Amino acid sequence: MKGLISGAIARDARRRPIGVFDSGVGGLTVLRELYRQLPNESLLYLADTARLPYGMRSPAEIVQFSREILSWMERQGVKMVVMACNTSSALALDVVRAEFDLPIVGLILPAARVAVDRGSRVGVIATPITAASDAYRRAMVEIDPTVQVWQVGCPEFVPIVEQGRLHEPDTRAIAQQYLEPLLEQSIDTLVYGCTHYPHLAGVIEPLLPPGVVTIDPAAHVVAAATQELELLNLKHLDQPQPTRFCVTGEADRFASLATRWLGCAPLVEQVQLLEAETLGDYLPIESPLSA
Repeated sequence: MKGLISGAIARDARRRPIGVFDSGVGGLTVLRELYRQLPNESLLYLADTARLPYGMRSPAEIVQFSREILSWMERQGVKMVVMACNTSSALALDVVRAEFDLPIVGLILPAARVAVDRGSRVGVIATPITAASDAYRRAMVEIDPTVQVWQVGCPEFVPIVEQGRLHEPDTRAIAQQYLEPLLEQSIDTLVYGCTHYPHLAGVIEPLLPPGVVTIDPAAHVVAAATQELELLNLKHLDQPQPTRFCVTGEADRFASLATRWLGCAPLVEQVQLLEAETLGDYLPIESPLSA
């Protein structure tokens, strides 16, 4: 009987969804990779749109936001969390891994491994706080001390993506300005150090010299998540449940923007991250984009 109960518990654990979170639509690049590499997994996507962009926040805020999101995801019964946010991966991953009894996969190390394998002069475009954390350079140098890494903060990229301004005339000029310091260093590899940035690939990649390899961490973080699921015997092999999309901000706005990336209109629900008994002590931080 004990073996039967254990088997039932294991099957229940495998059926649980994988939680995925980002500040906005950037993490949809990771979600699409999850669909491709793990088509049998049920997924829960949370966009913390009430507080985006994360890239100009303080480290303490990013850690606290990550705690709140992970606590909420625990209550939804997820079996794993993928941080589809470079800023959270750079500043909060080590802290929250020690605080939560959940497998949590971040973006930095999987992308760093691939970057070092493919190049020796690596440029990283990221949010200002990710760039300032030096997380990508430290991860790459730990793997290969000979690699050279340059990081540039790009504060305007996330608002451009979240506001759907990809094809406006000044977007190309902004991208050129951010890339210029990296091109002056003759980089051979460019890492998209924010999950929003692959949405700008059509603007960024024509500005790169021939031969520069671009790395989207999404494919590599999902490969790492797959290995973790297999190691923990949590991989699901049956029909998945429909993806659940949640936001902390305006549901209709996210759904409208996400449609262009997903190819269909998602059903989106607005949620509160904190439980009712704690809401009285919670003072939400107004999004810089709401001004």
